[in-house]
Amino acid sequence: MKYILVSGGVISGIGKGVIASSIGTLLKTYGIRVTAIKIDPYLNIDAGTFSPYEHGEVFVLDDGGEVDLDLGNYERFMQVKLNRDNNITTGKIYQHVISRERKGDYLGKTVQVVPHITDSIMEWVEKVAQIPVDDSSETPEVCIIELGGTIGDIEGMPFVEAFRQFQFRVNNSNFCTILVSLVPQPSENGEQKTKPTQHSVQVLRGKGLSPDLIMCRSKHALVKSARDKVSNFCHVAPEQVIGVQDVSSIYRVPSLLEQQNVPQYLFKRLDIKCPRRPTNLFRQWRILADKNDRVHEKCKIAMVGKYVKLQDAYASVIKALEHAALAINRKLELLFVEAEHLQDDFRKTQPLEYHQAWKQLVQAEGVLVPGGFGVRGVEGKVLATKWARENKIPFLGVCLGLQVCVIEFARNVLGMHGANSTEMDKDTQHPVVIEMPEHNPGDMGGTMRLGKRRTIFKTEDSILRKLYKPKGNYVDERHRHRYEVNPEYTQMFEEQGMLFVGQDEEGVRMEIAELKDHPFFVAVQFHPEFLSRPLQPSAPYLGLLLASSKKLISFLEKGGNLSPSSISSDDDLN
Repeated sequence: MKYILVSGGVISGIGKGVIASSIGTLLKTYGIRVTAIKIDPYLNIDAGTFSPYEHGEVFVLDDGGEVDLDLGNYERFMQVKLNRDNNITTGKIYQHVISRERKGDYLGKTVQVVPHITDSIMEWVEKVAQIPVDDSSETPEVCIIELGGTIGDIEGMPFVEAFRQFQFRVNNSNFCTILVSLVPQPSENGEQKTKPTQHSVQVLRGKGLSPDLIMCRSKHALVKSARDKVSNFCHVAPEQVIGVQDVSSIYRVPSLLEQQNVPQYLFKRLDIKCPRRPTNLFRQWRILADKNDRVHEKCKIAMVGKYVKLQDAYASVIKALEHAALAINRKLELLFVEAEHLQDDFRKTQPLEYHQAWKQLVQAEGVLVPGGFGVRGVEGKVLATKWARENKIPFLGVCLGLQVCVIEFARNVLGMHGANSTEMDKDTQHPVVIEMPEHNPGDMGGTMRLGKRRTIFKTEDSILRKLYKPKGNYVDERHRHRYEVNPEYTQMFEEQGMLFVGQDEEGVRMEIAELKDHPFFVAVQFHPEFLSRPLQPSAPYLGLLLASSKKLISFLEKGGNLSPSSISSDDDLN
């Protein structure tokens, strides 16, 4: 097993996750099996109880693991399926060690950071690195490990010490270190400054790790003088200094690293026999990046959410929309609409925000209501859903979006005044959305309906079934919810045209709702964005983009295949 440690210097949030993912993608283009581990030094057990404003979205894995959003990047880029143990936190490590101490596993010895915490980290990495993560079911050959935060952070010290020891444990030829560091360019003189990177390298070396590659993040391409300075003062060869400037899209990063011979260096450094490249995967990435730059015709989608101030809160949703837009040769124009601003009370208290939110909504060619928790903004989502339904605007609801659809339909079509979810109103007379019976209201972490679950299609006359094109009568998607549609009301909904075309295996939980006599009005209880891939867009998001671009009818009539002939405009049929 070969290990690549990716750490960061100067500041966090400069793209370690994208760089780690891009390295994994490049290795996969050479036919090498790759896995990935993300280390988050916080004390939380997992990301499940975080506010979206803390670390962005909570990404959900097949096994129900609630993890850092960087694992979403790994899965999308490397086309792998990870598990909850691929995300290591300080909380998990300490919980594991303390649990062992309580069982007497340490035979009465004093439990300390060194060796007990550091040994636990090393054992965890070695164990997880062996787990197959792709369809081959074979053991990975390379494990890419991203250490969150920046070198020098006090909470990351045990992990840095663990990897100082780890490089000798696995042999130096099986372990290499990459430092991702910022090279700022102050506007006053326009010169790229390397001093922060030099200090980061000094700190890393002081902890016992020496970088094999220094990835210099900068606004513009790294100039030769800056490269030479980093090489000279950080004691590495010029070819070990890699420029990673801002590019038109993250799909360009693998090519950027390839141009600077990063794979060839890693093969030599880790003593990997350089295989012949299976060019098709790399070619597909190049085509994808070129298409992203070339496509100019826009499609406007309004995303009505409650966390829109931080785009990372909807990272996978945004990526899924981008994947779908590129697949049909459209440039996504995403309008972030604060759900709360659509509500009537805002018209009186903040009229400017109210009118701006509605202006964005009515300009959109399609509407998306994503997931969320809590009462804030729900009434605004209900109003957006009503507007899309009544005006025949393509609509997709995800998780809470499905529940909002049900609430809106119950109130305005079925005449159930005050219909609501028991999450928002425990005393509602019409509880059309209820808490799942098995939900544990005690501990918050890991108590939802999580992970990959099967949805059974109840009819062949379903837009989503035609888009998914499943081999059987089912699809498997990832879930994260505590509330569900109340099955006691479903017959009334279906009698009035809201059809629950997808249900769980027991036929109790409503998974997919579609509205009759509407161009595209679909809502799902699961989170299809978690399985969207750049080269394989998610069916619900693809349907929204097709309908919003007036391509859906033509696409379905031509067999539902992503080819230029199948994505012509519906207007061409008239």
